[in-house]
Amino acid sequence: MKKNQLGKSDIYISELTLGCMSLGSNTKEAKEIINQALDAGINHLDTADLYDFGENEKIVGEIIKGKRDELVLTTKVGNHFNKEKNHWFWDPSKNHIKNGLKDSLSRLKTDYIDFHMLHGGTIDDPISESIEAFEELKTEGLIRAYGISSIRPNVIREYVNRSDIDAVMMQYSMLDRRPEELLDLLHDNRISVLARGPLAKGMLSNQAVKQIEKKGQDGFIDYTYDELKEIHQKLTKTVPEESTLNTSALQYVLKHPAVASAVFGASSPAQVKENTEMSHSKVLTDEGYNALQAITKPITYTSHR
Repeated sequence: MKKNQLGKSDIYISELTLGCMSLGSNTKEAKEIINQALDAGINHLDTADLYDFGENEKIVGEIIKGKRDELVLTTKVGNHFNKEKNHWFWDPSKNHIKNGLKDSLSRLKTDYIDFHMLHGGTIDDPISESIEAFEELKTEGLIRAYGISSIRPNVIREYVNRSDIDAVMMQYSMLDRRPEELLDLLHDNRISVLARGPLAKGMLSNQAVKQIEKKGQDGFIDYTYDELKEIHQKLTKTVPEESTLNTSALQYVLKHPAVASAVFGASSPAQVKENTEMSHSKVLTDEGYNALQAITKPITYTSHR
């Protein structure tokens, strides 16, 4: 599988990333999913301390024992949580970031994290303090690179201007084209994008009809239920015969040079196999990209900027 450089760092990640949030709590089943991804050429796993209040990190840590050097491992920090009380609150302070990283290292059974992200962010955060924490962790050798997981343009621009981030994770798909206003800026600054949700809750997957009925009844972003059905019909006529909707959705977000990897979740090895078939497909041409793009609309951020 193709590998792309993560920002200006010396880290290279596969163009597809396994998002581990959907692995579940069964270690045996989770191991089958991760092994399927690794066998397909994926080298990048994405988790977060908040997922199942640390349990997801523990499962991932157990599964990757003996394989750590073969993987690029990403986790996130910024949500101060109490598992017993099922409660968490936003905390981007330097103290929490540094302590949170150490807790993640313990759960993941590793002595370093390849890529560490702030799991959110607002314009009112103590941004300089947060950046200082990540820079110190980098100097201490506990992380190799850092970035932010955020959908807020103004927050992202602050980090572009004030920090040495190597990547931003953003929800991005054909149905959620809001990040497109930032892609050129990030690319010009050699900051990579990790595109999460490229299949739009499955509504751009090979099971789109079922997922639109299940998850699209109240619409999605600026699209109504009827618009989602109409878009699906148009996509099925536009996707090349030799391709699939899954593949076209993944190739769409990967088309812009800023995007280093498309992050998908999986709750079974079959879902991993379905998505990694993209590696054997023909490259999406400019003409094909434009045809797909013409079916949806360029939604922009209006709130929570």
